[in-house]
Amino acid sequence: MSVEILSRIQFAFTVAFHYIYPPLSIGLGVVLVLLEGQYLRTRNPMYERLTRFWIRIFALIFGIGVATGIVMEFEFGTNWATYSRYVGDIFGSALAAEGIFAFALESGFLGILLFGWNRVPSWVHFLSTVMVALGSMFSAVWIVVANSWQQTPAGFHIVGAGLTARAEVTDFWAMVFNPSSVDRLSHVLIGSLLAGSFLVLSVSAWYVLNGRFVESSKAAFRIALLVATLSGLGQLFTGHRSAEGVSVNQPAKLAAFEGHYPASAPADLYLLGWVDNKTQTVKGLALPGGLSILLHQDPQAPVKGLRSFRPEDRPPVNFVFQTYHLMVAIGMALIGLTLLASWLLWRGRLWQTRWLLAVFVGAVLLPQLANQLGWYSAEVGRQPWVVYGLLRTSDALSKAVTAGQVWFSLILFTLVYALLFALFLYLLTKKIQHGPDEHELSEADHLSPASKRHNPAMSHEAPGAPAADLAHVSDL
Repeated sequence: MSVEILSRIQFAFTVAFHYIYPPLSIGLGVVLVLLEGQYLRTRNPMYERLTRFWIRIFALIFGIGVATGIVMEFEFGTNWATYSRYVGDIFGSALAAEGIFAFALESGFLGILLFGWNRVPSWVHFLSTVMVALGSMFSAVWIVVANSWQQTPAGFHIVGAGLTARAEVTDFWAMVFNPSSVDRLSHVLIGSLLAGSFLVLSVSAWYVLNGRFVESSKAAFRIALLVATLSGLGQLFTGHRSAEGVSVNQPAKLAAFEGHYPASAPADLYLLGWVDNKTQTVKGLALPGGLSILLHQDPQAPVKGLRSFRPEDRPPVNFVFQTYHLMVAIGMALIGLTLLASWLLWRGRLWQTRWLLAVFVGAVLLPQLANQLGWYSAEVGRQPWVVYGLLRTSDALSKAVTAGQVWFSLILFTLVYALLFALFLYLLTKKIQHGPDEHELSEADHLSPASKRHNPAMSHEAPGAPAADLAHVSDL
């Protein structure tokens, strides 16, 4: 394989692996804020134990995410030197802003979040939880801004020519609020909320099915279900807004999303299908004029198609078509799951519907798949451009790197990341099997034994021990 293909595979692999963790930490951070907020509101130690438990999970995810993200910065210099020179001023300003406004905030309060229990006032610890959650979001802001600039460049001019050409910022805020950044950021953040909340839903459902930490798991499930339901519905809005922006700023990508070839004609909306690029046709189930309706509220409105672009300027159509439609299908499935669970919870029948709880245990993978597929759709749909309309991917490579060198580093990265992933799964499984620690210090531990006897919610009996129903919350 060529250096270009190998370098693209290597970068796609490292980014895809890294992208498992930031969405989880962002979504889980929001759930932590809600859990600890409930503890401060009710002073029920159950919520404190839940918060402590999920903070341990958060710390594991955060650590692996930081370790896997560093590699990409080196790849910019080793494999993509021309690209780095071209966008260095743009990326440099965005990444500097991430370090100042996001990573410093996140890491500054992380120590209090992890080790501040019983060492700082409860409101200070809660503030640290909020700040860490905001820091993880701010980090996503600047990464998405930098990536969105590649999709829809703005606020710059080109200095130099040929191999020495580079983009230089002329308007920082125009660069930040480029035409796609806000829509893409909202879509990414809501996808992250789904990833984090579904992790909590999965673990909580597993505990309920196995009769462990039942009442506290039900409480965590309710909070995560609220986040997931609102986020799933929100994705409908952000996804639509993002598609509208793509139709204006990257029409070739949108045409690939739906396999729309005519240069200017009404466009169908496919539910599923297969693109034959040779015959330039799509076989599948479609809503006639559906894409025209979504974009222009008119089934006869023309939509710019792939034949408007030279063949060498078109993305790989079938790949983008499939990843996009799989992402949409998963998104709709998540909405259906959360709405069904919310309805059953409202009717008081959720905990008896064991098959649905079992579905939630495995559904933890669905938001991750949707996030990955969405990233593939956005990045492969941008091809053959690494900076849309300005710099081709084939021109962005380092000139001194050989295919053998890329092969060696790709194999090495694969082995190291496989070990990291195995370690992550082992530690995550171990923490989940252990569950919330029922004997951790809390305000309840400082009460007298007599006070605890008169307050069933402060009891610390072991799971499964004989206890009255009113004291069952304390078992968890």
